[in-house]
Amino acid sequence: MNKLSVVVLTKNEKDRIGRCLDSVKWADEIIVVDDESTDNTLEIVKGYSAVIFRRKMDIEGVHRNWAYAQARNPWILSLDADEIVTPGLKREIEEKLQSSPVESGFTIPRRNYIGDYWVRYGGWYPSPQLKLFRRDKFKYEEVAVHPRAFLDGDCGHLHSDIVHYSYRSFEDFWAKLNKQTTWEAQKWHAQNKPMRLGRFLWRAYDRFMRSYFGRQGFRDGLVGFIVAYNAGLYQVLSYLKYREIILNNKKK
Repeated sequence: MNKLSVVVLTKNEKDRIGRCLDSVKWADEIIVVDDESTDNTLEIVKGYSAVIFRRKMDIEGVHRNWAYAQARNPWILSLDADEIVTPGLKREIEEKLQSSPVESGFTIPRRNYIGDYWVRYGGWYPSPQLKLFRRDKFKYEEVAVHPRAFLDGDCGHLHSDIVHYSYRSFEDFWAKLNKQTTWEAQKWHAQNKPMRLGRFLWRAYDRFMRSYFGRQGFRDGLVGFIVAYNAGLYQVLSYLKYREIILNNKKK
């Protein structure tokens, strides 16, 4: 059977890391890469048979690639501390690896939550991500926000879910929106991308309509509306922050 390393990224996850690691105790190796936690995340991790590394997150794509390079097994399951492997997914992964697959990686569907609410529509489910892959066939684009995944070879698709507690609350939801739009604006500026207001007003409208109507976000009620609204707001905030960077640089 092909052996599996589970790689988990953490930062101040004392309330979530235990259930994540409980769900993957069956793996051949567990690696935790911690971004300088100041709570007792690592004390909890020490209760598991995990290899621990401490490394400050600099650029997300670089950080993830470094973490995967520490694994000693040919197959990697990449998790964040807010993700849980379901029993069905465990069985599916074990069966797949036992069969010596020809694919280089597999996408896995995720059940995404805001607080205790499972967001089923608006493009949030099944929302498959490439999470299981051969270590030597995969890498992330080395950028700070929304890095693209590159796989050398065929990609298969698993059917069982990862449970993803994406946001602890709506407060957390909006705090991460604020942080991510800052990173997005900084990336655009670093890449010297030409940005026009009309384009981003259209993109904001388009993202809302696609989430709320095209992907039936309205079926999630008020939560679906908020998710769609934020999809559009992401574009507007990113643009405003980008313009702010431009103006501040001109003043220097």
